[in-house]
Amino acid sequence: MSDVKINIRDNGPLLVTGPVSLCDASGAQFNLGGKETIALCRCGASANRPFCDGAHNRCGFQSAERAPQ
Repeated sequence: MSDVKINIRDNGPLLVTGPVSLCDASGAQFNLGGKETIALCRCGASANRPFCDGAHNRCGFQSAERAPQ
């Protein structure tokens, strides 16, 4: 089983926890600064994309996906 976990926050970012690397479309890696958890933007309004900067709170982003039961 993978050591990576992705949590979807209601009306917020994707929280990615575990040993990951994040690459852009050209394959260049983002510097994650050794963080164990990163927050990835889902609303598209972040000034620091692909990372969340809390803009979802200001732009009215709403999303609350649930896994099928």
